[in-house]
Amino acid sequence: MTLQRRRLLALAGLAPFMNWSNIMAAEHSESRDGQPARRVLSDFTGDEPYVIENAGWRGFSDRVMGGVSDAQLELSNVGGKACARLTGTVTRESNGGFIQMAMYFGQREAELDASGYQGLELLVYGNNEDYNVHVRTADCGWYDDSYRHTFFAPAEWQRVQIPWSEFEANRVKEPLDTSRLTRIAILGWMREFQADISLAEIALYA
Repeated sequence: MTLQRRRLLALAGLAPFMNWSNIMAAEHSESRDGQPARRVLSDFTGDEPYVIENAGWRGFSDRVMGGVSDAQLELSNVGGKACARLTGTVTRESNGGFIQMAMYFGQREAELDASGYQGLELLVYGNNEDYNVHVRTADCGWYDDSYRHTFFAPAEWQRVQIPWSEFEANRVKEPLDTSRLTRIAILGWMREFQADISLAEIALYA
């Protein structure tokens, strides 16, 4: 088992924040006419997982607030692609209702400036269910504050592009400030179902 795999499995067990920046230093980006056309934030398809400098992943469920949903986050291979796979049983029992894999940009609510891009692009493989993407910024205070979008994930690999304009604010009065992102999360969300969502790549697109 590689060091990267051990670290990701530790995150699934609610370990403290960890990152791979000292291991994965190469920048993953593409340019078009001298402008950044696309910036990869995390990529699991290579020989080793990649995440941008100082960033890392956590996997957890509503058990952190008294719920009883189960979550597991692991490195896997689904449909011929290496990926991070989030699985578990989502239940509304005990006032819960979610599992998630969340990307943080550093300790203490560190921020990422994504203002030069139009939105998020996900390469995902699901199980014919709806999933959520939640974005948090420096304007989000309470744990439930976020900007949200729901997408359908079929049982095949697909690229999903989500413009910033399609994220809806939840409990946040300020408009989405993409220059101050603090977290991006993919969730099985607020209904009774068996979640199984795999992420091969997450990027910003122009």
